[in-house]
Amino acid sequence: MDFGTQIKKIRTNGKLTQEQLAQKLNVSRQTISSWENNRNLPDLQMVVQIAQIFNLSLDQLILGDNTMTSKLVKDGSEVRKARMNLMSIILLTIGAICFLAKALIGSEVESNGMLHEPFFLIPIGYLFLLSGVIGLLIALTKKITKK
Repeated sequence: MDFGTQIKKIRTNGKLTQEQLAQKLNVSRQTISSWENNRNLPDLQMVVQIAQIFNLSLDQLILGDNTMTSKLVKDGSEVRKARMNLMSIILLTIGAICFLAKALIGSEVESNGMLHEPFFLIPIGYLFLLSGVIGLLIALTKKITKK
């Protein structure tokens, strides 16, 4: 059974109209209609809400439909990839900021010969840059090996 047929069956068994279900889920009636007609599929958070409204387990709600299961797995994988890429970009940015801060702050020698320099920013900057590059390389390797 496809997800659209399944959601319609569950909704009608619960004696709810599309409008009533839409209000419970804070979506439009057209969204419910598009799910029931298999034009779109809900995201994972919405599937959990539907299962809670009808007191169903996620297994009961989605495992009968391979399309829905594969979409959820694919969505989860895409989210993980996006998080990895975002984290790598953040690490690269922090590394660059460390080098920029070091250049802007500079160093200062007091009259007694004491050197004041934010030397710790250089190794920290390299650490963040290296971590970001490794993260991007891992993501790139996974993308290449997947194809």
